[in-house]
Amino acid sequence: MVPKKSSDKSLMRISAAAAAAAVTKQTLEYYVMLGLVDPIRLKGRRGRFFDKDTVKRIRLIRELNQSGYTLRDIRQTYLAGR
Repeated sequence: MVPKKSSDKSLMRISAAAAAAAVTKQTLEYYVMLGLVDPIRLKGRRGRFFDKDTVKRIRLIRELNQSGYTLRDIRQTYLAGR
């Protein structure tokens, strides 16, 4: 998966993105590991960054999961449209 480009100013580090999406950092790391969301990697900078669209996607994943959908179902449905 190729992450889209965003301006550096609108990007958040993993802790800030997790807080904005109302999930823990560990939850966000798990979503990344499962391939549900992709961090944006910036040349010459260490760490993972996330944009506002990704934060919205994280919220949607969390809501779907809390509604009874498994992360596997969410991944299969979400990635089928990519």
